[in-house]
Amino acid sequence: MATIEVGAPAPDFTLTGDDGREITLSAQAGHKVVLYFYPKAGTEGCTLEAHDFNRLHEEFAAANTVVIGISADPDKAIARFRAKNGLAFPLAGDGEHKVLTAYGVWAEKSMYGRSFWGVVRTTLLIGPDGRIARIWPKVKVAGHAEEVLAAAKAL
Repeated sequence: MATIEVGAPAPDFTLTGDDGREITLSAQAGHKVVLYFYPKAGTEGCTLEAHDFNRLHEEFAAANTVVIGISADPDKAIARFRAKNGLAFPLAGDGEHKVLTAYGVWAEKSMYGRSFWGVVRTTLLIGPDGRIARIWPKVKVAGHAEEVLAAAKAL
């Protein structure tokens, strides 16, 4: 598992977005970027998190901040999830786990005594210079989007 640190350059990537278009981190140069990694589209926590970021979408935009959600879900699942929830920001699937691994969020987890690999809910704030400004590991959803917005405004 990769280790990422505040101040380091954010690993660049290109993924296919929920609308079939490519999402490339380096194309966001000059903007702040919120990358939020979520475990599974359609689950309760992931839906609440998406709604919270969506509710604050205009405030993020006013703070020159782009929000991108990334999971290991297949493209069709993330497209359905975005459409069903009316999300104003793009989602991308990383079924090969390359980006998830590069950001250190693809990890072995356990639930009910069973081990499995999955996404550790994590958010990063990347500055307009492409460097990691803040990391929120093992995110708790309640109030998280508001905390990220405050950090983006302060950056």
